[in-house]
Amino acid sequence: MKSEILIIFICLLMSGCGYRFSEATRLPGGIRHISVATLENRSGETGAESIITNDLIYEMSRNGIHGQSDTADAFLSGVIRSVSIDSVSHRGINTSLQRRIRLTIDLSLKDASGKILWSKNGVSANEAYNVMSDKSATEWNKRAAISVLSKRLAENAYHQLTDNF
Repeated sequence: MKSEILIIFICLLMSGCGYRFSEATRLPGGIRHISVATLENRSGETGAESIITNDLIYEMSRNGIHGQSDTADAFLSGVIRSVSIDSVSHRGINTSLQRRIRLTIDLSLKDASGKILWSKNGVSANEAYNVMSDKSATEWNKRAAISVLSKRLAENAYHQLTDNF
């Protein structure tokens, strides 16, 4: 009997705690599903378009709004405007110990008729990575930094896309 009363009490307590399901993702114009096109790469960084596009698709899928191109209500496209690399710390005049990579992209969401529903130009992020004596290790560190940046840009794009509506 005591355990039944305890269970009822816990259920009543939990129902009054203010917990509720979050609202559905709000997108412009009644859009429910977005198809993500492969970004155009205007930078010299080969493969960056695939990495960023895949992270955008993952972010939209994770939040339940990604759709295939034949069933989507809107289409997200974009351009990688630039990838720049600067030295952050040095050893001597010509030896870099750490570099910073910066990605800048433009994004646009259009409905099926081509009307722009949302756009954001100059979305950028940067990440530092270590320079090693082995060039392949440095390249691996750079690729890891691009991966971190890509995920960050995809999350920011999703939040900016849904925060305005």
